[in-house]
Parts: sequence; C-alpha cells; structure tokens
Amino acid sequence: MKRIHIGLEVKDLDASARFYTSLFGADPVVREADYAKWLLDDPRLNFSISARAGSEPGDVHFGIQVESEAELGEVSARLARAGEALIEEPEAVCCYHKSSKAWVVDPDALAWETFHTHGTTTVYGESSAKVAAAREAKRCCD
Repeated sequence: MKRIHIGLEVKDLDASARFYTSLFGADPVVREADYAKWLLDDPRLNFSISARAGSEPGDVHFGIQVESEAELGEVSARLARAGEALIEEPEAVCCYHKSSKAWVVDPDALAWETFHTHGTTTVYGESSAKVAAAREAKRCCD
C-alpha cells in the first residue's frame, strides 16, 4: 500500500515538532537534531520536517512512498509518463534512510519523488543536486 509523503523545511525544528505532534496526535517515529518524521495511518501519510543549514523554511517536496521495488517501478513509470525528465537515484541516502528513488519536477517546479526505503543510516545524507538543478531550471526558464 502506498503512502503520500510531504517533506517540509522549517525554521525551528523543536517548535514545529511540538506543533505537528499536537496536530497529528502522535509522536514522531524518527527524531534527530535536524529532522523529524511521522508515519501516520489515518491519513496514510509520511510527513517529515527538517531544519538544516542552507535550507529555506517553507520549501517543500512531495512523494509517494511504496513498499516494494515492483511498486517503485510502477510509480516511477507513471512519473516518466507525466512528461517530465525522470531523475533516478537507486542508492540514495537521505533523511537518515537508505532508499531507491525516482524524481520529477512538475510544471510548477515542485519536486515529486517516489521511493522504497530499505534501511536506515546514522547520517542525514544529501539532497539530490540533480533535483535542485532541475527545479531551478524550471523556475527560471519555463
């Protein structure tokens, strides 16, 4: 079963974590100094916040979390058919997890990912430079 993902950059992680914990009525399942994540079943949502140097509060990306490599292939194919360039990251390390990912940037420069998580790590990892470049190109030139 798929789960919608929203990743939001925030100014004050502690204040935002308190707010979203109250809103969702649940504690985050992952909490680090620069990151928090909630996995909700009602609604089925993977919601994460991060406050990292160089990030802009309010920056957001969206996604669909899948539970298998087969589902990843299915949703990745849909992203590719949407008409935007597909950016694949088969060995991504991001948000304290190891995942296989595919991204597109929609017509309004919003980043959409699909991902299958297959492990954890002790580091936040890196945001995709290719996705950031594609978003910037879409914002300035389309």
